[in-house]
Amino acid sequence: MAKVKSLAELQALYESLQPIVADRKSSKPNSDTKTILVCGDTGCAASGSVPIIENFRKAVAERGLEGKIKVVRCGCFGFCVKGPIVKIMPDNTFYTQVEADDVEEIIDTHIVNGGRVERLLYREDENSDTIERPEDIPFYKKQLRIALRNCGVIDAEKIEEYIACEGYLGLAKCLTEYSQQQVIDIVTESGLSGRGGAGFPTGKKWASAYRAKGDQKYMVCNADEGDPGAFMDRSILEGDPHSVLEAMAIGGYAIGADKGLIYIRAEYPMAVHRLHVAIAQAKEYGLLGENILGTGFNFDIELRYGAGAFVCGEATALIHSMEGKRGEPTFKPPRTSEKGYNMLPTNVNNVETYANVPIIIRKGAEWFSSIGTENSKGTKVFALAGQVNNVGLIEVPMGTTLREIVYEIGGGIKGGKKFKAVQTGGPSGGCLTEKYLDVPIDFKSLAAAGSMMGSGGMVIMDETSCMVSIAKFYMDFTVPESCGKCNPCRIGNKRLAEILDKITKGKGTMEDLEKLRNLSINIKDTALCGLGQSSPNPILSTLDNFWDEYVEHVVDKKCRAGVCKDLIRYEINQSVCVGCTACARNCPAEAIHGDRKQPHTIDQEACIKCGTCINKCKFNAIQVK
Repeated sequence: MAKVKSLAELQALYESLQPIVADRKSSKPNSDTKTILVCGDTGCAASGSVPIIENFRKAVAERGLEGKIKVVRCGCFGFCVKGPIVKIMPDNTFYTQVEADDVEEIIDTHIVNGGRVERLLYREDENSDTIERPEDIPFYKKQLRIALRNCGVIDAEKIEEYIACEGYLGLAKCLTEYSQQQVIDIVTESGLSGRGGAGFPTGKKWASAYRAKGDQKYMVCNADEGDPGAFMDRSILEGDPHSVLEAMAIGGYAIGADKGLIYIRAEYPMAVHRLHVAIAQAKEYGLLGENILGTGFNFDIELRYGAGAFVCGEATALIHSMEGKRGEPTFKPPRTSEKGYNMLPTNVNNVETYANVPIIIRKGAEWFSSIGTENSKGTKVFALAGQVNNVGLIEVPMGTTLREIVYEIGGGIKGGKKFKAVQTGGPSGGCLTEKYLDVPIDFKSLAAAGSMMGSGGMVIMDETSCMVSIAKFYMDFTVPESCGKCNPCRIGNKRLAEILDKITKGKGTMEDLEKLRNLSINIKDTALCGLGQSSPNPILSTLDNFWDEYVEHVVDKKCRAGVCKDLIRYEINQSVCVGCTACARNCPAEAIHGDRKQPHTIDQEACIKCGTCINKCKFNAIQVK
């Protein structure tokens, strides 16, 4: 592996590597070579994709097809609920829920004989026709993959595949064609804003770091993804780590930094491994290190590990953690662009923000700004979770409505149940009702609706969800994540959690509801950092949108969703019970009594409301009231 010493050498390398990915971009199904792409990120690996990859490689070798068939472990395709996924190119055939035992059939039927394994093709339901091409699947139709452009396309551990997809050409363009200010201007004019939650204009942040005075400057990547259920940044790092490295080098050139630091949670072992591999490969090619492409520009990147503290997603807390201190935020000003890591000028962006930069440089600011809305440009990656059919990772243009995501991309609510709410922005966001389904997803619209974009968590809830319990869940998450530095967050959130616990146990009062609202507003106004300021959002949004549920818990001592155990009763319908004893035999609390072939009863004092009796009863004799 020889170092690339100039733009001309990089361009020549790029052209020589084109055959590597040519069959993944071709639309000619009769190509002599084929590539079998298998999702190998954390999610699909946990579902068994690694044995699938091994079996494919073994089958290809046994049939002597090594020269014609390539098996590639790639990044996330996004359609997680249908994983493990296998995609065959250039045929553009998309197989879902593949198992290791399916490999021989795919090789013989598809690769050798040119047929299709119909049972593994996607279909919306058992009565629907199969769909072969991914772009024809409803899940993908309204998506636009920019940040995720190389995930599911390349082997993340081979820099040659990234270069073959125009990798590092954006960096080369900056170093040979643009001044520092011109790079900043391109990013500014593109309208790219921070994808970590706050939505601060990226170009403005870079410009501030560029103007700051300091003998040393740092480019920092926030990869401390802490929202429950969020895996956007992890998937980018696992599927396309070089896009982040290239972007950091571009940013380093723009602001005058020669050192980059990636703060990543240690719970992401695959992402950590691939970053180490990517950094080593970039150095071997001379795309990181000293005198990059012979331009005199030096830039190197190191990793720093976090212990999974949610508060360290805040820039100043993150920087303190990297310095070996407690992860606590500090007052601003001064901002990190002036005094950050080691009190020197530091720029901090998250993974998804960086992933957009190289393609913006290559395609131009006007291209990127033509996507999205007037105030929110480009696309946004979301981790779609909860009671929706198509759980997975999606990327959509800004301005896409919640309805399009839930009912078209997401495939609607599981089991045909009724939509109840969508939580955007994770623990810092809010719960929006059906009346907000046509709200376009952009920073201003979501804020106006009482929620926020956040880093990209999106949880769908159906009619079986208790919104008081949901607020309590997020508050129970937030309380131990507080760094404890400021009283509003450390003490105030604890009091909020206590009030919610009281309400869900049927001990709340109307005065408690008033306390909830007033204390939430005070915490938002007085907390030190974004964690504390946004922590009451789930409470305030559920109070505004689901007030009647709170009143039911307080006044009627009922939980309509049957979630709050202290507010429900399990009762046996005497006219339906046949006395089979299945419920009594399986009750862990021995709370069910009665003679065989006689109706049974439940001792309410002994009942722990675990639901075992309902699951075991074949006659639907047990009711939740």
